[in-house]
Amino acid sequence: METKIQNVVASASFKHGIDLDAIVKAFPHVEYRPHVFPGLPFRLKRPKTCALIFNSGRMVCTGAKSEKEARWSILKVAKELKTAGIIITGKPEIQITNIVASGSLGSPVDLEALCERAPMGGSLMYEPEQFPAAIYRMESPRVVFLIFSSGKIVCAGAKKEKDVYEAVENLRRRLNEMKVLL
Repeated sequence: METKIQNVVASASFKHGIDLDAIVKAFPHVEYRPHVFPGLPFRLKRPKTCALIFNSGRMVCTGAKSEKEARWSILKVAKELKTAGIIITGKPEIQITNIVASGSLGSPVDLEALCERAPMGGSLMYEPEQFPAAIYRMESPRVVFLIFSSGKIVCAGAKKEKDVYEAVENLRRRLNEMKVLL
């Protein structure tokens, strides 16, 4: 069984607005098109992440591979802006908003049997004519899984890395109990 975090999304909030036009002047490589989208994408090469900066003082960072990397990316963007003369005061309030991971259960899954044996309710949905995976909403930890018949899975919605690994272990145990792993 393997699980790999693919993307960590974090939001940050400064207690003041940020001058996006000043960022464009200080960083000529930055593309800012306010008539298309109100956020300014600020890309880092290391770690390879992108922070969307809004003039309200909010920031959304995507592309990180861990919680630590997401937090570090936001602080690095703030430091680069400050070094370039952009007014940044205090430390941002950072919150992890979504973690997406992919993995494999190690064996195929009988999705038809899963639907037959799963308790009824809104937590499991499988419509193979529309999408090839079963969608399972786990309550604890609160995540959403895409379960493919090949045994591949995608887990989204976690707020902590440990929740991803706990959820995958819970899923594997439940599928084993229902005898739907082939």
